[in-house]
Amino acid sequence: MKRILVGIKRVVDYNVRIRVKPDGSGVITDGVKMSINPFDEIALEEALRIKERGGAEEVVVVTVGPADCQPQLRTALAMGADRALHVQADGVVEPLVAARAILKLVEREEPLMVILGKQAIDDDNSQTGQMLAALWNRPQATFASKVELADGKARVTREVDAGLETLEVDLPAVITTDLRLNEPRYVKLPDIMKAKKKPLETLTLSAIGVEQKQRLKLVKFEPPPQRQKGIRVKDAAELVEALKKKGLL
Repeated sequence: MKRILVGIKRVVDYNVRIRVKPDGSGVITDGVKMSINPFDEIALEEALRIKERGGAEEVVVVTVGPADCQPQLRTALAMGADRALHVQADGVVEPLVAARAILKLVEREEPLMVILGKQAIDDDNSQTGQMLAALWNRPQATFASKVELADGKARVTREVDAGLETLEVDLPAVITTDLRLNEPRYVKLPDIMKAKKKPLETLTLSAIGVEQKQRLKLVKFEPPPQRQKGIRVKDAAELVEALKKKGLL
């Protein structure tokens, strides 16, 4: 079966103003709206469009995270995914752990391709897709702004500093999605009701043979400095003088 595996991550909704805990130990998440990482939503939308064009027969969504991730998986199912796989893991899930967990599911599901967002908006690591491709020993095409499938290959257009770059990779492969690839569809109430009946399988890291080893220690979180109030100047000379006082000239 032609199957696409899509990785998603649960993050604080992008519309929410991030607040740091008073002790600096992390970000406040209690009572805060959580959503699918926006780049992962784009990855899922692209997988669904490929399926609708006849390029795949099934879309399976997967996440590695705590039990609280299930609402985001149900949202993905409501968007149109056929099945969901939830690898439960508490605490910080580093990119290498996530990549190894997804690899185990790749070996089981044997997908045509794996699509992930290029990065998560909470840590901005942009590492999981690349690590997965290396562990899987398959080609990768990152930061995709256009994806076309034909003759067992994926033709991927990606945005680079000099303009656009087009890569052609053999399938199966790993693709990570950029912001301008597509616009994710809205979830409708009937789809939400249907999603409750779709299969959602729960696994654990130990059950699939992955160790949750933390290699990075998060020491302290700090909010960005508060923006200073602006001032008006009468002319260029006054602007230069003001910049000198601030030590910027």
